[in-house]
Amino acid sequence: MYGPHSLNDDGSIMPFSEQMAIVSHYLHNRGCKYAKLYESKAIGLIEDIYRVYNKPQKSDVLSEESVQYSLFSELFSVPFLPVDKPKFTFIDLFAGIGGFRLAMQNLGGKCIFSSEWDSQAQKTYLLNYGEVPFGDITQESTKAYIPDDFDVLCAGFPCQAFSLAGKRLGFEETRGTLFFDVAEIIRRKRPKAFFLENVKGLLIHDKGKTIQTILKVLREDLDYFVPEPQVVNAVNFGVPQHRERVYIVGFRKDQNVNEFTYPMPTDKTKTFADIKEEHTVSAKYYLSTQYVKTLVAHKERHAAKGNGFGYEIIPDNGVANAIVVGGMGRERNLVIDTRLEDFTPVTNIKGEINRDGLRRMTPREWARLQGFPDDFIIGVADASAYKQFGNSVAVPAIQATAKEIIKRINISKSIQYGTKGK
Repeated sequence: MYGPHSLNDDGSIMPFSEQMAIVSHYLHNRGCKYAKLYESKAIGLIEDIYRVYNKPQKSDVLSEESVQYSLFSELFSVPFLPVDKPKFTFIDLFAGIGGFRLAMQNLGGKCIFSSEWDSQAQKTYLLNYGEVPFGDITQESTKAYIPDDFDVLCAGFPCQAFSLAGKRLGFEETRGTLFFDVAEIIRRKRPKAFFLENVKGLLIHDKGKTIQTILKVLREDLDYFVPEPQVVNAVNFGVPQHRERVYIVGFRKDQNVNEFTYPMPTDKTKTFADIKEEHTVSAKYYLSTQYVKTLVAHKERHAAKGNGFGYEIIPDNGVANAIVVGGMGRERNLVIDTRLEDFTPVTNIKGEINRDGLRRMTPREWARLQGFPDDFIIGVADASAYKQFGNSVAVPAIQATAKEIIKRINISKSIQYGTKGK
């Protein structure tokens, strides 16, 4: 979509995804102070789109909520709309498919800004929350759309090594990494609290130097109370997946928080049977006989070397390994499912479908392993879906921890919302 309001200052055309990020953020925040940051540009973009389809005679017709809503009604026909009367506000950085968002919304939070650079993840986010996340958070043009005065910053930032050039210490040493952008946003916006998630390996990354620098930046340079990071396993919070991730939480000093207790386990009883597909799944998830031979040979080679690499079968009464992207991510979570009756291949495979019932878990099973409800829309190809759920946070574990954060901060009572565009 292209019109006079879709041009950047240098005359280039703003990507359509960014246009829709501005419009969707505006429409979902309309009626509150956070909409002001998006309003001017969003109204112009809506006018461009409206004029393409309707040729209006009066330019001020675009200020009418009914017109704006009718143009973008699909943004309000999603399973996880923003809450009507939020208890707190948050932003969702490195948003992925919104695992943080879902957890925070379940607690009554309102997302006022989201950012995710992957286009397929943006699509899934849009289908479920009615919002297109902004793109590259390292760009000042993206940071410019982050509102002031929100309560919690959420981010599952990637683990990266810091530079040793010039033997810099603390904040400046992190420049060029994605943690730097998180820290910079915390420095500028001063949220009441933050909630960061990362892989367990962060604690030993670069011989412990990475986590030491991160904590120094958060505690000393940014002046937040930051308790010791905690490794949290999703299996303790109602999903049958051993998924250990390190959580880092922090509180602005004026919140007067001087202690923090991570949540105790809530449910360790779930097994794969609790999230297994109820009906027979497609033959495409079943392994070919040739591929089974390859997996067996691979495992035997590594066993001969004295290590345990290779495929793994999760029994119905068992718990899945951490689902991850790439490597043996799917092969370490194979299952036996003997319900298939039609062994006609639906994809190009070598050999034939195995008769032992050996199959991969489905994307929906991966969604359940991460705590996503069944009304969460999977609108992308399987390859993208596996990647998205493998990269996501485990919603119930995030939610249990976020609940402990929210109860400790002073929530603003001045959040006022009108209609959501309906």
